[in-house]
Amino acid sequence: MTFDVEIVRWHAVASWTWNAGDDVCGICRMPFDGCPPDGKYPGDDSPVVWGVCGHAFHLQCIQKWLQSQAQTDQRCPFCRRAWEFKAAAPSS
Repeated sequence: MTFDVEIVRWHAVASWTWNAGDDVCGICRMPFDGCPPDGKYPGDDSPVVWGVCGHAFHLQCIQKWLQSQAQTDQRCPFCRRAWEFKAAAPSS
């Protein structure tokens, strides 16, 4: 015996998170899936960026940090290595 099923309504639910190895920004201490103090909206408006050293921060936070440093001596706030943004991995 077989039955036909008709889907009347479907309600999808999803969640996302940044895969940064930590749950909070090392500068502002706010969650990566939330907003930094200068941000208005989470997600694409408050992206997470990584340095070559492997540390991650909200884009707004690291930019503010780098602006407070001398142009010739911009370093990661955690490991003090010279700051360089990590290149995005190519999408497949």
